[in-house]
Amino acid sequence: MITEYFSKEYLSAVIQAFFVTVLWSSSWVIIKFGLEEIPPLIFAGLRYLLGAVILLVIIFSNNNQRNLVATQSKHWWVIIVIYGILFIAITQGGQFIALKLLPAITVSFILNLTPYIVIILSIGLLKEVPSLLQVFFFLVAFLGILFYFYPIDLTLEFLGLLVGLILIFSNAFSSILGRSINKTKTTPPIVVTGVSMIIGSIILLASGIVIDGIQVLLSLSLLSVFYIIWLGVINTALAFTLWHNAMQKLRAMDMTIINSTMLPQIVILSIIFLGEFPIFKEWLGLFMIVVSTFLIQLSQAKKNSNED
Repeated sequence: MITEYFSKEYLSAVIQAFFVTVLWSSSWVIIKFGLEEIPPLIFAGLRYLLGAVILLVIIFSNNNQRNLVATQSKHWWVIIVIYGILFIAITQGGQFIALKLLPAITVSFILNLTPYIVIILSIGLLKEVPSLLQVFFFLVAFLGILFYFYPIDLTLEFLGLLVGLILIFSNAFSSILGRSINKTKTTPPIVVTGVSMIIGSIILLASGIVIDGIQVLLSLSLLSVFYIIWLGVINTALAFTLWHNAMQKLRAMDMTIINSTMLPQIVILSIIFLGEFPIFKEWLGLFMIVVSTFLIQLSQAKKNSNED
């Protein structure tokens, strides 16, 4: 068993997954730069549309995956459309809007509260009762929120915090829905991602064009085009492909541990490239959220592994 964790295949998968978290963490900085010129919904729509097209090319070049898409039931398509709206159109679109209104570290902090909402929603939707240890992590996270945002000035960042609140719940609902879709193990994750992403990205881009006008697309600078291509090709299509490949070789706990490194990475990158330097109480809140979120996700991953 121990030798399994030191095999070349296992270490390669760990490196792949960690590399993906570096790409996804760097996205926050690139998005902040791009939002100086590109409206958030158009920016998000172009990024995920480009990424989805590449993923669909990969999917339809595989006979088994192509047949899977062609033979899915109406019920599957309804679920995938809902998932695309929640995970891409609302959650990812909301992330771009939130990054327009709030510092990157704050948005990342807010998104890291998602596991707690997932557990609360799972009580009613999945009949999953949290353990006493998870309740303790809830309390630690709540204290972390108080430390980070105190004193709370709702008038200063009300719109950004409202978007952040919507973002947490849409991310939580999409996490539960995504988990229920992937739990059946009848459709490869890359198919679920590619199909849902094309649906959500079209909604995002169409909404952005309605709000900001199609002329925005015609006046993008070369730098903005580079941001879109990099995010769409490297940080979306390539990253999701590598992530799904790593998922096939690593345990849920391994993926949870690796994914938990994103908040510290985003903090470091935001300090270096965006000049966002947290004060002491914010550092304390970030530390409490990082630790409690990591432990609660780890406990949930262990529970899911035992169920499987």
